[in-house]
Amino acid sequence: MSVVAKMEVVLKISELPEAETVENGWQKFELDAEGIIVSITVKPKMFKKLQQAAENYPQWVGAIAGKMGESTENGFKLENPNIQVFEKKPKAEKSA
Repeated sequence: MSVVAKMEVVLKISELPEAETVENGWQKFELDAEGIIVSITVKPKMFKKLQQAAENYPQWVGAIAGKMGESTENGFKLENPNIQVFEKKPKAEKSA
């Protein structure tokens, strides 16, 4: 007997993707996840998180999470995407 589970996809990036503006100012971009192309469309406010990270942090990581949506020719669309951004701080060297 199977157990009900939720599946969520998390994609991690460290550089700003090239986006195109679609209707209502939303931003659409694609990520290549090991040969699988993931199409993502987000509100301008959400995409701004990525832009601010690229401008303000020398190193950063963006985590884009959502549900696997409909299939496309080379991958799938990410539904209900959510973006979190973290500054990546260099590890301090251990003193001897």
